[in-house]
Amino acid sequence: MRSVLKRELLLNIKSLLIWSLSVGLMGFACILLYQSMEGEMKDMADAFSNMGAFSEAFGMSTLSIATLKGYFATEVGAVHGLGSAMFAAITAIGIISKEEDAHTGEFTFSLPLSRSKIIAAKGICVAIMLIVFTAICIAFYYIGFEILGEEMPMDQFMKFMGMQLLMNAEIAGICFGVSAISGKNRMGLGLGIALVCYAYDVMGRVVPDLKDYLFIGPYSYSNASEIFTGVATEGKAIVLAAVFLIGGVAFAFLRFNKRDLAS
Repeated sequence: MRSVLKRELLLNIKSLLIWSLSVGLMGFACILLYQSMEGEMKDMADAFSNMGAFSEAFGMSTLSIATLKGYFATEVGAVHGLGSAMFAAITAIGIISKEEDAHTGEFTFSLPLSRSKIIAAKGICVAIMLIVFTAICIAFYYIGFEILGEEMPMDQFMKFMGMQLLMNAEIAGICFGVSAISGKNRMGLGLGIALVCYAYDVMGRVVPDLKDYLFIGPYSYSNASEIFTGVATEGKAIVLAAVFLIGGVAFAFLRFNKRDLAS
């Protein structure tokens, strides 16, 4: 099992570095831009807070983009939220199905290991990659705060990053289950799942009839504007996230143990 985990980490390290550095550096660059745009932000803050549905969707009605935490929540929060979800989706949705798609399953599943142990190693690989991805992004953002010398509420920042990690794990769990069904790499489907979840949250904050059902989507409890304004996280959203995560992983184990591998 350890050898399979090591193999998966080595195969995915390039993707991990590309995505974590890309998202982390984009967030880092946005943070550094805050200082040069601080004067203009004060003039724009009132205008952005009164743009109706647009302000509601991106949290500008509750946070001022003239402050670092408001700017981070609306700008960097959106970049990290979408980028990290896409990374989680494409990583998890191809981790199992690639064995058939690349015709390496004949070797992998001929090892003296049960399918369950191989699937477990792949699941652990996804979890490690998500944790490392989050840690790298935290490092970039923290360095940005230090360079600016601006005060950032670290308790809210760490809660935001923790909720983002949970959101990524939920999306990865769903895609992990999908990966056990397909014999081909469904990267497009994985990206679609991440984008649909993001679009659902944006729509839910604009359309009044959907607001009561926001907890269904993974972005509901990881929304930066709510976290940085101290809004309490809905317990049912966390419970549902755990259900989707555990359900996706359990389905992957049950489904793949019964599958006949395509030659």
